[in-house]
This record gives sequence, structure tokens and C-alpha cells, in this order.
Amino acid sequence: MKYKVQRGCPHPLGARVCENGVNFSVFSQSATSVCLYLFNEHDDPEPFQIIELDPKKNRTFYFWHVFVEGLKEGMHYGYSVDGPRDTGLGHRFDHEKLLLDPYGFGSTDNLWVRGNACVKGSNLTTAMRNVIIDIENYDWEGDRPLNRPMNETIIYEMHVKGFTAGKGAKVRNPGTYKGIIEKIPYLKKLGITAVELLPVMQFDDKAVIGHSPDGEPLTNYWGYSTISFFSPHPGYCVSPEEGEHIKEFRDMVKALHKEGIEVIMDVVFNHTDEGNHKGPMINFKGFDNSVYYHLVESEKQFYMDYTGCGNTFKCNHPIPEKLIRECLEFWVEEMHVDGFRFDEGSILSRDENGKPLKFPPILWQIELSEALADTKLIAEAWDAAGLYQIGSFPGIRWAEWNGKYRDAVRRFVKGDAGGIGELANRMSGSSDLYSPSGRMPVNSVNFITCHDGFTLYDLTAYDSKHNHANGEDNRDGIDENLSWNCGAEGETDDEAVNSLRKRQIKNFLTILLISKGVPMITAGDEICRTQQGNNNAYCQDNEISWTDWTFAEKNADILEYVQKLIKMRKRFHALRSAEFFSDGKDKNGMPEVTWHGTELNRPNWDDEGSRVLAFTLSAMDGKTYLHVMMNMYWEPLRFGVPAIKGIKWGLLADTAQNSPDDFSDFKSMPSVEADSVTVQGRSIVILLSN
Repeated sequence: MKYKVQRGCPHPLGARVCENGVNFSVFSQSATSVCLYLFNEHDDPEPFQIIELDPKKNRTFYFWHVFVEGLKEGMHYGYSVDGPRDTGLGHRFDHEKLLLDPYGFGSTDNLWVRGNACVKGSNLTTAMRNVIIDIENYDWEGDRPLNRPMNETIIYEMHVKGFTAGKGAKVRNPGTYKGIIEKIPYLKKLGITAVELLPVMQFDDKAVIGHSPDGEPLTNYWGYSTISFFSPHPGYCVSPEEGEHIKEFRDMVKALHKEGIEVIMDVVFNHTDEGNHKGPMINFKGFDNSVYYHLVESEKQFYMDYTGCGNTFKCNHPIPEKLIRECLEFWVEEMHVDGFRFDEGSILSRDENGKPLKFPPILWQIELSEALADTKLIAEAWDAAGLYQIGSFPGIRWAEWNGKYRDAVRRFVKGDAGGIGELANRMSGSSDLYSPSGRMPVNSVNFITCHDGFTLYDLTAYDSKHNHANGEDNRDGIDENLSWNCGAEGETDDEAVNSLRKRQIKNFLTILLISKGVPMITAGDEICRTQQGNNNAYCQDNEISWTDWTFAEKNADILEYVQKLIKMRKRFHALRSAEFFSDGKDKNGMPEVTWHGTELNRPNWDDEGSRVLAFTLSAMDGKTYLHVMMNMYWEPLRFGVPAIKGIKWGLLADTAQNSPDDFSDFKSMPSVEADSVTVQGRSIVILLSN
């Protein structure tokens, strides 16, 4: 069957299902011809119809478009594009390559052979194909983005596949969006308020990027090389060949929202999976290479690599800028996503020549977009070419991953001397970074671990990285981890070492959840997940990276402690205030925060040998106080306890104790009546006013 065609409309871009057919539109400034290929099935080797677009009838300025009468969702398509073939001018047109629609809502990779897209010649039978998806046909049941205030947010960073693919997950559809739905009761009980998903825009998870020492192929597990910005990754779908991408992702979002859990996406706009001049032609290279990528000015066959990933997306060119903004608005308006974390976000501040801009158009378009007005925006405020913008990322409401917080807390818990003043600053919301520009503690996303680096358990179990499984002779991954193995490298049967590791994990998580700012926990840290010392597991799509759910039982004491910590944070507004500490005092004459050392009111800021810090936090109601004593010295120390008129203290938490004595019930805390208490070495004690 051959479908009849009409002229079509230039906007919106992509394949849009209408009442009587489908409208297709793509952008190419320099193309001389564009052909639309139609396939019945995702694995058909040949198209059943090729529609050649007439540049006089099917082109409006640089937008090529056609309407195909009677075409239905569920069918498949791709493009071939021809034009100048002068790489010296930045053009890479190749009419023999089948290209994905940059605005496609879904695609399949069953036939995909990456190598065939990297060399000359046709890849028609081995290319990915888009699937036509009607995004209007879905019952949201009244769902909307949750719009939880940033200061009420507790982020849980997870990998969609790794979260449910491992041992003991007990889900029907492991490694998928549906698998996450089955784990929602666990997330709800844990108490987090948002999941931050590692990249879920389509990437190539089949390409072999290396081999482990035992010969096993290694692939792009994390997903930080986007292929299609509007398409949920098909590898996390149960039925991608049936065009279920959008539905399955929406089902997950809707289910999470019903339990009050927001969805934040880790997005990668700084580069794409097409790589450098040797990389595959998938979409942007074939549609208009010089428009979408930063090229070396003197030799435009080569790519500027500000990202360390082979190419750099030209984010502040009007066309990529349009794509990024419309993409984000699509994920919010059509998929109900609550926020975004921007990988190597500083790339988005570079102009067309790669220079940093004071007012980058794309960042301000995102900040000021009405569709994104309530959307959480989080930047990784640096890039591989040397930009480091912590505290100065363009825009006002952008939050930032605060690497300085991570390092200060790691040094303190590790037992490094000094740094007490910086630790207090970081726990107070990093006012030195954010206050001068009028920003607030909620601009700081506080974290101790993330997907990139050691897990929290490994931070306490390894002095050095152990990345041999990556097949790079342990050269990859950072060397300075600010970690301490507690006396033995890796797994051990030494009960004293294992006990100390659990105490250190509780110390880390306690500091994280009593700090001003937005806390982020890495999935599995609450059950002591390990990567066996691998601090760069980007290529480990296996048990190294997957969550081992048997640890939830093995380390139930840590899990319970984290659940109680989160309840504590939610209960006391002073711990999650959006404001920096003020100079005001409550009716007892107590300021919002009072800093101490082992002696009251003597924090010893200038003591380069200090390993202790304490503080009293007032809720400013004259009734509710927290007194926190942190001792990272290896011996017990006596800490003063403040006397406040009408206040009696109870022992809420003590990381030196074993479960269940490490965290008391709010209503039955042991009384503390002395004017001082002993805090064991490498431990934290929290007192709460009764």
C-alpha cells in the first residue's frame, strides 16, 4: 500500500499523529534533498514506501515537511538526507545513511549495527528506526508535576536498570520503568521525596566500548551519550517494538506521583553519542553537522571536545537552543517530569565559539520559560574543558551539585585535622558560595556520593580504587577519593573493622541529613551497596553496578537508621529551612545556631588539629532544640551540653550504638540531665529537647 501525501506543516517538528494521518517535519539548513522512509515493522529490512520531499513544495525556509494521509501510530520511519559533502566546511551529508528523527518520540535498535553507521555505504538494514507514537492518547487520571518546594526535597539518585536488575529484586520486569513501579513501596518507606534518574533519554547500550580482563564485553551502562532527546530509552521498556516508550515512562511517573515522589531526569545536552569524526552518523551529523556541533575553526572536519566525550553540542545556536528548550518543555508538559539535572551543565554557558557567556541564551530561556517555571533545575556546574562554576552558575534559581560540600564532609569523617570552619559553612548551606549573588541554601544540592565514584560503603572500605574490571589497567577513575578503609582494604571478616564501617556510614548520612540545602542519597547506600572498590563503573552492566537486594536484609540496621534520619529531617523545619541562619534570637535568648567544640561556645575555628564540631539549633519557638556533637577523633571525648531555661534533653541518636539503640523513638528518648556527655571516637550524638 502506498500512502497519499500532502504538503504538510513546518511546525511542530517531529512526527505528529493527527486525525487523518501523520505530519512529519525536520530541520536542515544545508540539505539539498530529504527522503522519508516508511516501514511496517521495526525489523523490516526494506521500507514499503519512500517519500521524496519536494524542496519547492515541502520546504518552508529550512524546515522540510510532509503530511502522510491515513498513516497510523505504531508504524516505523527514518530519513535519508543529502547535501554538500565537504567536511572542510563542516558538512557530512550521506544519503545512504538512514537517520533518526531528532524529535522522534521513540525508536527501536533491534537491527542496529553501530559499525555500519561509522563507515561509507548504506546502513539501511542495520539502522535504528523511529516508531510513530500518538502522545495525545493517554489517561493521566488528573496527574500533574508535584511542585514540592526545593527545601522539602530529599533526592534519591538511581539507575533505572541497576535498581531492579540485581539479586533479590523480586520484580516481574527487572531493569525497566515497570520494575521501578514495583519498588515504590520501598521508596515510600525509605522516605525520599524524589528520584533522580540517570539518563533515560535513548542511548546506545549495545556498542562494545571495551573488554574486561576476562574478555567480557563492556558497554555504556550509565547512558551519558544521548541518541534521541525526546525518546525514553527503549532498553528500559518491556515492549519498545510496539511503541510503548511513552506509555511505560508515563505509567512510572504517574505511579510515583501517586505516592508523593517526584521524578528528576539526569539530562545530557552537552554532547551526543555521534562522537568525533570517526563516530557513527545517527541523526544530527546527517541533518546538519555544522549547525549542531562545535567544530575546529581551521579544520572543520574535526570536533571541539569541551566535554571529554568526542564532540560538543552547540547549545547556544538558535536551532539546538530551540531543540533543548522544546525538549525540556515536552518532558514537563507531556511526561509530567518534575525536574532536571544537567550533566556538565557549564557547556550550556558556552557561545558558538566555545567561550563562556555572562548571559547564555539557552540557560536563561530555561530559567524564564513559563512551562518550566515550577520545574527543579540542577546543574553539574563544571565541564571537562576547565569551566568550574560552583556558586556562579548563570541564573538565579539553578541549584548545583555542591562538590565542595562532598569534599569537606569526606575529609571530616575520614578524620583529617582542621577544616572545621569550612565544614560548618557547608552544613549551613554554603553561604560563601550562594549568598553574595542573592541565592539560598536550596541552591546547594548536598551529596557525599553519586553514581560517579565510590559507593558510601566503598568510601569506608577502600583506600584506593579497584577498577581492573574496566579493562584499563586501573588507570581510569580519579585517584583522590578522600576515602579510608577503616583498617582493611576491601571485604574482611574483622568484626571491629566492619562495625567501624557501619558507624562511619551512619556518620556520613547523619551529617548529610542535618545540613541546610538539598540532600541527595545514592541508591543502595542505605543498604551498604558495594561496587567492589570500582569508582568508575560506567561500563559495568552487571552485578558490580546492580543493587543487590539481599543487602537490605543483611544491613537492615543501616536501612532502619536512614529511615529514622529522614523522618527526623521531615519533622524539624529548622533542618530544612530555605533561608540562611539569621541573627535573630528566640525568647530564651538563643540564636538559630550556636557553634561549639567540646566546650560550649568555643568551636576552635583556628585549631588546625581539631576533629570535632558541635552546634545547637533552635526552631525559634522557644521549645524545640537540637544539640549535635560530632567527634571524628579516634578516642572518646567529653562534650558540653547547653542549659536552656525550661528545656530538658533526650538522647535522640548515637551512631556509636548498635541498632535499635542508635536512634530513639521521639516519644521515649533516654533523658540526659548532666551538663556534659561522652561522645565515642568517630561518632555523632544528637540530643533533642523533650
